[in-house]
Amino acid sequence: MKLAQALGANALADKDPLPPHLRERLLARDPFFVTSHWVLAGAAVVGVVVALATVRGGPVPRLLRLICWTLAVFMITRSIGFVGWGIVGDVLTLTGLRRPPAEHAELARMLARWDLLLWSPFFLLWGGCWAVAGWRLGRMRRARAAGAPDRQRVLDLLEPGERHRLRRGTGR
Repeated sequence: MKLAQALGANALADKDPLPPHLRERLLARDPFFVTSHWVLAGAAVVGVVVALATVRGGPVPRLLRLICWTLAVFMITRSIGFVGWGIVGDVLTLTGLRRPPAEHAELARMLARWDLLLWSPFFLLWGGCWAVAGWRLGRMRRARAAGAPDRQRVLDLLEPGERHRLRRGTGR
């Protein structure tokens, strides 16, 4: 979606939970926001690389694990709402316990609904995926350090029929 927005699409841009002055800049395609779309599209590419690293089985750099855990904490924190937006902030806005400025009250409630039903669950899921990737990368690193053989090397030693059964999880 960020790639599409970087290239000019406005897919769900009007639903971003931003203060009104930033929302206007976003919808007007301000260079700051266009750049942020490109950066986030690049982050998605990094996510693909991390996902491939978790299934490939090669050496795992510590920096990759650090990136995974940092992004997991950021995404989960954002989804819960300790940084302003998120489930807690949305519920406070929708129940009236946190009042937005009167001139933007309806917009704030509409954005809180969108954030509660779309963005916060998305960030929670994405953060969970980053946490699983970081955990898996750490597990792979510990197994390699303990001298466990590389899975692919073990599979290469097996006959094709055995390899197929092992991949399917049926064993012998």
